[in-house]
Amino acid sequence: MQRLGAQRAEPLPGHATPGSAIDARRAAPVTLAVLLGPALLIYVAFAVYPVLRTFWNSFHTIKPQGLEVFVGLANFRDLLTNDWVFWKAVGNTAIFAIVATIADVLGGLLLALCLFSGAPFTRLLRVVWFTPVLMSYVVVGIIWVWIYDYDWGLANVILRGIGLGGFEQSWLGDPRTALWSVMVTHIWKWLGFNMIIFLAALHALPTEVLGAAELDNCGWLAKFIHIIIPMLRPTIVNLLVLSFIGKMMIFDLVWIMTAGGPLWSTETVSTYVYKRAFDWNTFDLGYPSAIAVLWFLIILVFVVLMTQLLRQRARLEF
Repeated sequence: MQRLGAQRAEPLPGHATPGSAIDARRAAPVTLAVLLGPALLIYVAFAVYPVLRTFWNSFHTIKPQGLEVFVGLANFRDLLTNDWVFWKAVGNTAIFAIVATIADVLGGLLLALCLFSGAPFTRLLRVVWFTPVLMSYVVVGIIWVWIYDYDWGLANVILRGIGLGGFEQSWLGDPRTALWSVMVTHIWKWLGFNMIIFLAALHALPTEVLGAAELDNCGWLAKFIHIIIPMLRPTIVNLLVLSFIGKMMIFDLVWIMTAGGPLWSTETVSTYVYKRAFDWNTFDLGYPSAIAVLWFLIILVFVVLMTQLLRQRARLEF
């Protein structure tokens, strides 16, 4: 009997005893710490610490050899009252963010509708329109600098070829056209990304609703406005917010194509921060840190307002 009881007390293969389950739960935090620890350390070192350090620097004057002098809000006061270049950069960035965001999202939606409606050469057009997304900003910037060249650039060659030579421009050398030229390049690069997102969302729409609209003889325009757009609202909101954030921080393309010139006409806040920190011999990291902190807060406020406004309108409509 004792031997039989001992055999019954032994756990069956594949079954854990209550004690082993408790040990497993106790070991779980240790296992998580071992697995997540390296990634968290890298994240803190390269993401959290630079942000906190930037906030710290914005209240100081940082001179060479690590000399720090606490100046409080002096950097922000000078930035808001005495720095006209900053306000020029803010205006350029605002124009870029508003116009390019609307053009990106609307253009991507139109391209997606073109493919969704079964246009000829759908597969070829999908590849052609999405290819710029796969290119780096360096490649895109250099290609379009060549296109905009005054003497042999494709833009002016086409204008001369169709008899519109009077419209030739030094597209990146004229302050009146430089910002819009860079904006066209940026839109060209990202239209394909929004197109793919919208195309996936269109294919995910319930076919029953679209079929019922067709049975009711609902025209394409009415179906687009009253059925497709409301069902795509979450996708539109997300793309608007993401696109707006990206364009408020635009740096690489502007730096490659114009470096903020000519005459500050394409200067953005990000390029100005870089110049004040590394390109100008001001030897002070506190002031550009103040610009970065202020711009971060402005972007955060605008994103929260945009999200709340668009979501509130969605609740009111439904």
